[in-house]
Amino acid sequence: MSMTETIKLYDRDAYAIEFEADIISCEPNKADDKQFDIILNQTLFFPEEGGQSPDMGILGGYRVVDVQIKNGVITHTVDISAGDCCEAEKEAGKQITDNEFEPEKAELAAGVHVHGKIDWQHRFYNMQQHSGEHIFSGIVHRRFGFENVGFHLSDSVVTMDFSGVISPEDIAEVEHEVNVAISKNIPIEVTYPSRDELAQLEYRSKIEIEGQVRIVTVPGYDVCACCAPHVKRTGEIGMLKVMNYQNYKGGVRISILCGFRALEAFRQKCDIISELMGIFTTNQEAIVDNVTKLKAVNQSLKSELGTAKSALLDYKVAELPTDTDNAVLFEDGIDTNTARNCVNGLVEKYSGFSAFFTGNDEAGYSFIIGSKNADCNTVAAALRNKLGARGGGKPVMVQGSVKAAKSEIEEVLKEVL
Repeated sequence: MSMTETIKLYDRDAYAIEFEADIISCEPNKADDKQFDIILNQTLFFPEEGGQSPDMGILGGYRVVDVQIKNGVITHTVDISAGDCCEAEKEAGKQITDNEFEPEKAELAAGVHVHGKIDWQHRFYNMQQHSGEHIFSGIVHRRFGFENVGFHLSDSVVTMDFSGVISPEDIAEVEHEVNVAISKNIPIEVTYPSRDELAQLEYRSKIEIEGQVRIVTVPGYDVCACCAPHVKRTGEIGMLKVMNYQNYKGGVRISILCGFRALEAFRQKCDIISELMGIFTTNQEAIVDNVTKLKAVNQSLKSELGTAKSALLDYKVAELPTDTDNAVLFEDGIDTNTARNCVNGLVEKYSGFSAFFTGNDEAGYSFIIGSKNADCNTVAAALRNKLGARGGGKPVMVQGSVKAAKSEIEEVLKEVL
C-alpha cells in the first residue's frame, strides 16, 4: 500500500513555528524500543535532505530526535524515554516561542490529532547557513564556472566541495562579495516554474529532479534548485565567514559559518586569544611570535632531554648483569624507537631474552622483547595470560602493552625467563 506524500508546511511558510496534524502511522522504531516512527498528514519539520540536518522540536509533547523523507513521505522519530519533557527542553521551548511551554503528552496512534512545535532557533540558524551558502556558491559559479558538487550542513559546520581549485586570495574576495550581498538586504525568491519555464531557466542543481522543481533565487547572485527553507532577505543572514579551506579531490573544500553560528565561533576565538594574551602577558599582535618562540624552546628542551635520557639509558644498560642469559630493563619516558634500538643492542649481548619496559605503575607499561635464539611469543603469552597484556609479533621480537605494576610484571618474568 503506497503512502500519500506528506504536505510540507515549511514550503508554505518557513517562519511558522507551530502546527496541527493527524497521525497517519505510528510504529515502534526498529533500532530503539523507546522511540516511535510517526508519519503525519502534514508537517513543519524539515527532514534531513539535500545535505542539511533535520529540524528539531516537540511533537505531541515528545522530543523529535530525527526526521527523514523517502518518496515524499516524511517520518518523525520521537523519543518517549524522558517521560515529561526535561527542564532543558522546557527552557528550549520558551526560547523558541516566547510563550509558556506545553508539556502535555498526546496518544501516539494512527488517527490521533497532535500539536507540533519546531525549535525555531535551530531552524533559523540553518536557514542563515543555507542562504549564505547559496550566495557563496552562486558567486563561485559565476566567477570561475565551478560547481558545488558536495554540500553538508550540520549543527556545527557547513562545507562546500567545489569542482575546481580556488586560491586563498579568490576565496577572500568571494567572502567579501557575499557579505556585500548580505548588506544589500535583497529579497530571496522561492518559485515553482513550469516545465516550459524551467527549460528556459539557467539554474544550479547537483542532481536530476523528477516532478516539481523548487527554485530559490537571490537576484543578481544565484539561481538554484533547492528543497530547504531560506531566510526572506539576505540581511537576515547577518554575515558569512570562511572558517577553513583545503584542496579536496581535485577541487577545494571550503567551510563557512553564517549569522549567529559565525558570531559564536568568533566569540570562542576571542576568548582563546584573550586567555593567551593573559598567559603571555602581551598584546594580540605578539601572540604568534610568543607561541613560535615557546615552540622553539620546547623543541630544544626536548632534544636536550632526549640526549640526557639516552646517556642515562646507556649507563643503565652498562650496569646490567652480564652473568645471565636474559636482560630486563624498566625505564620511564623512553620513546618506541629508542627502546627498540636498545633491545636490538641487548640481543647481541644476551643469548636469552632482552626485554625493555617503559612506563609506570599508574599508567601501565609498553614493552619490546627480543631474542636471537628463543621464541619471544612465549613471554608475550605469559604476560597476556597472567596480566591481560596486549600485543604480539614474530618469534624474534614482540611488542605490546600491559596495565600492571612493575612488581607484578617481574613476578611473571621470573616464571618464564
